This record gives sequence, structure tokens and C-alpha cells, in this order.
Amino acid sequence: MRLHPTNATFHVALAGSALVAVGIALRIPAVVGFGGAMLLAIAIGRAASLAAVTRLRAAGFEMVWNAPRRVARAARGETVLLQAELRNRGVDEMRGVGVRTVISSQLEATVEPKFVDLPPHSRVSVQVTIRAKRVGRWGVHGMALEVRGATAGGEALYEVPLMFANPYGIEVLPKALHHYLESPRGGRARRGAEAGKPAPIAGEGDQIREIRDHMTGDPFKRIAWKQSARRGRLMVREMEREEREVVWLLLDASVELWAGAEGKAPLDSAVEECSTVAVRHLARGDRVGLVVFASRARTWIMPKGGAAHAKKIAAALASAANMVDADRSEIDEWEVAQRVAEHARPLDPRGLGDIPRSNLDMLAARAESLRARAPFAPRLPFAKSSREQTLRHYLASFGIEVPPRSEGERELAHATLAQALEKISREKTRPSQVVIFSPAPDPAGEAARALRRLRGRRIDVRWVISDLEAAVELAGPPREDVEAAVDEAVHVRIVVARTRAERTLRRLGVRGRPFERRRPPVP
Repeated sequence: MRLHPTNATFHVALAGSALVAVGIALRIPAVVGFGGAMLLAIAIGRAASLAAVTRLRAAGFEMVWNAPRRVARAARGETVLLQAELRNRGVDEMRGVGVRTVISSQLEATVEPKFVDLPPHSRVSVQVTIRAKRVGRWGVHGMALEVRGATAGGEALYEVPLMFANPYGIEVLPKALHHYLESPRGGRARRGAEAGKPAPIAGEGDQIREIRDHMTGDPFKRIAWKQSARRGRLMVREMEREEREVVWLLLDASVELWAGAEGKAPLDSAVEECSTVAVRHLARGDRVGLVVFASRARTWIMPKGGAAHAKKIAAALASAANMVDADRSEIDEWEVAQRVAEHARPLDPRGLGDIPRSNLDMLAARAESLRARAPFAPRLPFAKSSREQTLRHYLASFGIEVPPRSEGERELAHATLAQALEKISREKTRPSQVVIFSPAPDPAGEAARALRRLRGRRIDVRWVISDLEAAVELAGPPREDVEAAVDEAVHVRIVVARTRAERTLRRLGVRGRPFERRRPPVP
């Protein structure tokens, strides 16, 4: 146990040492004795504080969460209120200062109050306000504070840092899906929602849905000749038919799309838009499937409907930004083991003292036994060995983020996308719509060829373009002309990239649109 002197203790010690030095120099015994008494008081206060904190920990000084579950669910950008309780079961009066939470960097937390007085056999409530910055499963690992004893004149002389390892999970969902899952449903209303109502969608029918531009793959019998002559370009009539859609959503979760400020990166926007499309179709009874891909397919959910299926989609989107897999993470097995040991040491009754530092097999076995206290139950992550898989599974279970790797996955991601589109086209149930959330493909690549084949089967394909350049945060009003020029150059680059992407998708017969992003005005 380490004791740290407070500022008052340091000043008293400095003054006592100065008095002793002055008394010796001037040969005044009274001054030397007074300075020595100050130093002796500090030593007595240290012993008293150490004894009081030792008795406090032995009697039982703990922190518990006043919550019925170990996981709280929130939408991105919203706040979660948690109540924690500090309990002093000892006979000494204590004061806690600097009360704070130990949380994931993807969360922001404030604690009130910062100072708590703990009389003997008492408990004090602390309110923790947590703001969710990014979709995912993130951990609140516990609370920390400095305890000061108040026995035998030791008040405010020394403080002991204490850490309470009490894991709690915050599952951050996209806004649309969170509100959909939290909305009240039951009885006849629930049955009606699951049955769904026939919705007018594109296809063969008698009613005109819209007049739109001609795209590759549209039959000539749908050409609206009068409207084409009036506008000077080919226009087609899109009819509607009444039946439920089978919609596939394909989300690109490559590591480079995670670049940018938390909550404002391209992947954050893609997750939000993907959840909005999913909720819109689920609410009207359509069947929705989801594919999350990067250098390989990470999630494959077959199309279904209903509230239970919405929970599966929400769970898949919550893990889209997770970089715990070995092929997406920058750290190796040894660095993963160090993070596991640092987190597991306060949770283990023996503090991992019986495990040699280089024995990763024993550490993995102990981590697996401690995982019963974890708030989450995620899927097994990808790793090169079962031991590394166990260690990475521990990090994912407690919501400990891992830094992404520095190399991108763009080429491999679009190759995986092409394979997913081929598999979807061979499904027994023919999809009525495919929506892709990714940067625009290479016109000569595998993904472009797969798109042409889908359009040849009369499947409606839509592409929501994510901009890698848009991850650059355009600042507010610049202070200098050079900053204004750089800001304008970045904006022009983004606009040019979007225009090229939209032109490429039009040539492929795909409806493409970029994310809606607002750029601050430049004076």
C-alpha cells in the first residue's frame, strides 16, 4: 500500500526542515526542537493514516452499482445515469477525494460529488453521468479515489489511492435501432407489427411508382417517351407492386473508415444510416438481412423480420467498430496479454501473484475463469491460436478497446463485397433490394462486375457512399488566410471525390448518394 503526502503535508515538512536547518545554523535549541516536532507529527500522521486505511480495507471498504443489470443500453450521443454506493464497514472516519470512474476512451463520464465523507459504518451514494460517443460495447471498469484517514491527527496529511474493480457494461446502439427496440410493443400492436402490411415497392404492377432516369439494365418497354422527349434524356416508368421486400444491407467496416473524431468518422455515419434503413423496412414488415464485411465477412444475418431480429441486427452493428480481432488490431499477443493482466489483477483474489509474467497459458486460463464477471458475452474473436483467442475474448467481454491496425483494408474489403454479392444473388429467396454502405468501388474491379450481374437480374441496388476524405474535421472560422485556403482545398477534394463516385455508380446502373455532412461556413 502506497501513501502519498498531500500539499499541506509537503508544506509542513518543508517548513519543519527549514526550521531545523535555521536552528542548527543559529545554534538555537528551541527552534531545532520546534522543527523536529513538526517532522515528528508528520511521521505520526503517516503511521496513523496507514493504520486507519489498513483497518478500513480489512473491515470492508467497497463500491457497488445500484443497478438491476450489469449492462445499460443507450443511443449514441445520449447519456446514462448510474448510481454507485461507497460503503465504509470500518470503525474509522474516512474522506474520499478525487472520486472518478475508470472507463473506456469511447465514453465520457462525470462524477458527483468529487469529495465524500465516510463516517464509520456508513454508505454514500455517488451519481455517475456517462455520455456515449461511439456505437459499440464499452466497459466501465470501476471507480478510483484517494482515501484520507482522520485518526490521531492524520486528517489531510496522507492519502491512499484505491481502485474498486467492479465491471459494468455500456452497450451503445445506433439511434434509430435503439428507439425502435425501446418503443413499447405488445398485445395486438405487437402482432400487427410482426405481421406487417403490404407496402408498395418497385416491380411489375399497374400503379406508377415514379418517373426516373434510365439506368443500365432497365427494359426498353418501361421508357416514358413523352417525358424523355420533354427532358432530353431517357426516362423510365417504375411501377409498384404490393408485397413485402427482402432487403440486404451490406456495411463496410474497414479499419480506415474508423479514422476521425469519435462519433464523426465515416464508419459512425455508415452505422447510423444502416440502422435507419433497417428500421424503416422492419417497421413495415419487410425482411432484412445484414452483412458486415471488411477483409473478410464478419457478420452474416439472413433476412427476417420482427423485434427479435432487430435485436440481432443491433448487436451486429454494435460490434462493427470492434478492433479486437487479430487481423484488425495493431497489437500482438504479448501486448494483448499485458492489457489482460493489467485489467484482471484487481479482479483476481490473488492479484495474479501466482502466475509468472512469461506464462501466457496460465494467464489465459485465469482470464477465462474471470470472464464470468464480464458484462458482455461476445462472439469468439479471430486469432492465430486458441490462447490468443481466449485473451482477446477477455478484452471483448469487458469492453476494453484495442487500437486498430495502421494498414487499410480497401482492396480486400471490396473483394469480400464481391463474394457477398455473388452469394446473395444465389440465395433461394430473391432479394428485392440491396443497399451497400461503403466507398465507391473500382469500375474495373470484382465488386463492379458483381453489381452488373445483380442489375441484370432486375434487383434494385443502392449505394450509400462514405467519404474517406470527409474524416478530416473541417474546423470553424479560420484565423488566417492560409488556414482558409487549406480548408477550402480539403472541401474541394471531398466534392470531387463524391462526384467521381456518383458518376462511377451511374455507369454501373446503381443509385448512389453520399452521406449528408454539413460543412461550417468559411468567412
